[in-house]
Amino acid sequence: MLDQVIRTAPPQDSPLPDRIKLPFAFDPDRLCADLDAVDRDWIDHLVKQNYEGNWSVLPLRHTAGATHPVMMIYSDPSGTEFVDGPLLAHTPYFREVLAAFRCPLTVVRLMRLTPGSVIKPHYDHDLAAEHGAARLHIPITTNPDVEFLLNGTPVTMAPGEAWYLRLMDTHSVVNRGTSDRVHLVIDAVVDDWLSEMLAASAGQ
Repeated sequence: MLDQVIRTAPPQDSPLPDRIKLPFAFDPDRLCADLDAVDRDWIDHLVKQNYEGNWSVLPLRHTAGATHPVMMIYSDPSGTEFVDGPLLAHTPYFREVLAAFRCPLTVVRLMRLTPGSVIKPHYDHDLAAEHGAARLHIPITTNPDVEFLLNGTPVTMAPGEAWYLRLMDTHSVVNRGTSDRVHLVIDAVVDDWLSEMLAASAGQ
């Protein structure tokens, strides 16, 4: 979805909470091994007014026809066909992780926030399950001094966990630690399978 200029989103009414931990436990060591295989040529996030420092992206899945790296990292809301990017060929465990989500996947990216960097408060237009689009986060590397705020409340996510976050609400991140924070970020279509998982996980 398109990132919005810095501002606070109005409160949202939703049948689901703004954060849901999903029933997955992926292997942090295997996630890191795949990250190591492609840890180069990061691309600066396009919406520079939304951050300070270094927030960068590696495309794993993107809109069909995109060949330039900048277009590969862009989450085009009008896209109708998505394809695996060349980096996925070097990341067998990432492919295994993506296959665990039995719903249509659109854009998939690695997103890195380096030490001392800040993602300012912002929101992503219509990026919520009730609008048919879910963004899922799987931490690969993080540290105790990373603070992710969603609606002003921290979300603590550990490596290997999977989380749904309603990012049409205001959120921000700061990395006050000494190591990179890297997440596997999956944009998914909310079909019956994902809708049922979100509802069941929210009730736990």
